[in-house]
Amino acid sequence: MIEVETHPLKPFLPSNAKLLMLGSFPPPQSRWKMDFYYPNYQNDMWRIFGLIFFKDKNYFLDLANKNFQEQKIREFLTEIGVGIFDTAFQVKRLQGNASDKFLEIVTPTNLTQLLKQIPKCHTIMTTGDKATDTLMLNFPEQSNKPMIGQSVQVNFESRELNLYRLPSSSRAYPLALEKKAEAYQQFFRQIGLV
Repeated sequence: MIEVETHPLKPFLPSNAKLLMLGSFPPPQSRWKMDFYYPNYQNDMWRIFGLIFFKDKNYFLDLANKNFQEQKIREFLTEIGVGIFDTAFQVKRLQGNASDKFLEIVTPTNLTQLLKQIPKCHTIMTTGDKATDTLMLNFPEQSNKPMIGQSVQVNFESRELNLYRLPSSSRAYPLALEKKAEAYQQFFRQIGLV
């Protein structure tokens, strides 16, 4: 019997958030280096942010301890107005690992509740296929999901939203760090954060 896991983190929603980043679900806690999003040291998300905003992939890392500088990440996201959560609230790990391929979504995240807390948010970005597919359940009238690097517009509870899909920051996704950073940089430029 595979147990149902409930999301272990609270949504990170600065009141000024213009962008909501949504992944699928955190890896097993044995892989965590911090109590925050993208906590696996093998995940490239915070290296991507370092490259884009500070031209230094190690900007948010604590290299000596093979860890992240969590407080620095939180403060920076608050400063630029980026919220983070995941598209799944409850899941079953069919293989006990972090792979999206073996993630069964039991309860999708309540998007209405998230967006209520960040009234300035008009852009949602997903990181990966599973996250995109799960998010699209909120928009049954929207037949096309965004392709990687592309966006679609939807109207959700009288709010115009731009949905963007970006490459996964997981090392399992076969794209060089620099190429991922380029895609993210283009996106941040389009929405005016860079």
